[in-house]
Amino acid sequence: MSLKNIISRRNRILLRELVVTDFKLRYQGSVLGYLWSLLKPLMLFAILYVVFIHFMRFGSGQDHFAVQLLLGIVMWTFFIEATSQGMQAIVARGDLIRKINFPKYIIVISGTISALINLCLNLFVVFIFILINGVTVQWSWLLFPLVIIELYVFALAIAFLLAALYVRFRDIGHIWDVLLQGVFYATPIIYPLSMVISVNMSAAKVLLLNPVAQIIQDARYATISHSVTTTWSFIDSVYLKAIPIIIVVLAIVFAVYYFKKNQRYFAENV
Repeated sequence: MSLKNIISRRNRILLRELVVTDFKLRYQGSVLGYLWSLLKPLMLFAILYVVFIHFMRFGSGQDHFAVQLLLGIVMWTFFIEATSQGMQAIVARGDLIRKINFPKYIIVISGTISALINLCLNLFVVFIFILINGVTVQWSWLLFPLVIIELYVFALAIAFLLAALYVRFRDIGHIWDVLLQGVFYATPIIYPLSMVISVNMSAAKVLLLNPVAQIIQDARYATISHSVTTTWSFIDSVYLKAIPIIIVVLAIVFAVYYFKKNQRYFAENV
């Protein structure tokens, strides 16, 4: 076995052990343990359902808006977990970085994979709700994994960038919390996009240029209802339609470049 293969195998083993450790530590000492990965988004969904759908009547006239809401919450929860855990990954593993020489990107990836495992568990519950609500199984379901891949790649790109910044500037954690709140309300998760369209069509188009909004709307379109407004169906210009994808590509390119450029200083700054 060549030295390159040995190093590659070692890195895969390290990645697996970090993912397992992260997943176990998250629920250590908890009575319900791993069930919290399912209960947290369901409890949030229950609260939002009562407030925004039952009382405020959001989504009236929308096909299966309750499960649209649940799917959006689950995907948004993953984005928060993946980026937040990825951001803190390098600092949290400071002792390991100082003792062992290995590719630092493995630590960030392990944090995002742990969030991805939670997403897969939650999506299983979501699809049960989708079937209970009488949503018809369609060929477009086959497109759903591609949407999840796009979401993961974008979250991973943000995680790489935040991880490198967080090593030097701890204020990034607070800034990111505020930005997440802004993006959440600027993304049609708890409200249908039709509400924005009825007020200002230009504002609705701007919202759909956000990659997270584009991804969530595409996921709803592929799995729940083809009446869901997507970036591709609502925006006329081909160039504008491509903006969310371009943002994802530029994000991963810049994030990887910035991470590689600064990783040599991680050990001395954590």
